Amino acid sequence: MMSLYLLPVMEVLTAVWRNMSFLLQCMKMLSSWCWMEVSGTRKVSSPKIIAPQDPGRVKPISVNYHFTRQCNYKCGFCFHTAKTSFVLPIEEAKKGLAMLKDAGMEKINFSGGEPFLQERGNFVGELVKFCKKELKLPSVSIVSNGSLITEKWFKSYGEYLDILAVSCDSFHEEVNKLIGRGQGRKNHVEKLMKIRQWCCDYNVAFKINSVINSYNVHEDMRDEITMISPIRWKVFQCLIIDGENSGEEALRQAEKFVISDDDFKGFLDRHKDIKCLVPESNQQMRDSYLILDEYMRFLDCRNGRKDPSRSILDVGVENAIMFSGFDERMFFKRGGKYVWSKADLKLDW
Repeated sequence: MMSLYLLPVMEVLTAVWRNMSFLLQCMKMLSSWCWMEVSGTRKVSSPKIIAPQDPGRVKPISVNYHFTRQCNYKCGFCFHTAKTSFVLPIEEAKKGLAMLKDAGMEKINFSGGEPFLQERGNFVGELVKFCKKELKLPSVSIVSNGSLITEKWFKSYGEYLDILAVSCDSFHEEVNKLIGRGQGRKNHVEKLMKIRQWCCDYNVAFKINSVINSYNVHEDMRDEITMISPIRWKVFQCLIIDGENSGEEALRQAEKFVISDDDFKGFLDRHKDIKCLVPESNQQMRDSYLILDEYMRFLDCRNGRKDPSRSILDVGVENAIMFSGFDERMFFKRGGKYVWSKADLKLDW
């Protein structure tokens, strides 16, 4: 200790500053580690953390709110699985939606899980009504497996809904059952056709989403899609997300559903004359969606899994969206911005 007293003042200050800088760096690393442990966003052995985006470059024009993870189907490739049963109280959800509107949101899409499970569809119905009537959003849409939708729901909420997308991966019922898109004796394709008619009756734009996988990649859907004539037919390549449909912590193991890029291209080539077809490969899909989970956290898929931000209810939209991993350029390139208001679509059934 005596030798320390003999040092010149500047050397003492330099030594103290170096130790202080090291201490601050250690505190920063410890703080980051503790946050990742508490939030469950990363394991200690996870890959290099990707830097947050510039918040000034990201605007939440179109947001997908997966307000529930619960579902009555068991699709083998599902990449947003029932890892929790949590659903925000509806007033909290409305608060978050209003925050998104203030940040520039023009389109909200409600998804799951299965959005019609919660309160027999009344929960999503009230959110749809709020977004259209109170927030006056240009576009409000839902993605559903269709199994729980009723005409009564359309009578109550149809006027507030712009687009209803029903997931259908095959027009052969045995293939849907192999995939896990079914429940008991219900016929998925028959229900799809009923919903298509209700959309016509209640002036809602109808859309079909299909995930192309090893069970349906060789199917020819041209006749059925032409007959149904949806405004859009979204065709996705089966996507692997670690912790969702792949890996030790996943509730699904989707490897057997995966197809090659060439196989996906072959499916698209077979259906290239379908004007409403909107293809999305793994590359196009992975980072081009703004996804909110059941806690209203943005999910970053850049590392091949879903790493959550903090909730917009806690830190605001601008701070949370920095960690969304959103690729705005790819969003526009894949056609994410389109005529999505039924007032502009001028539906003529």
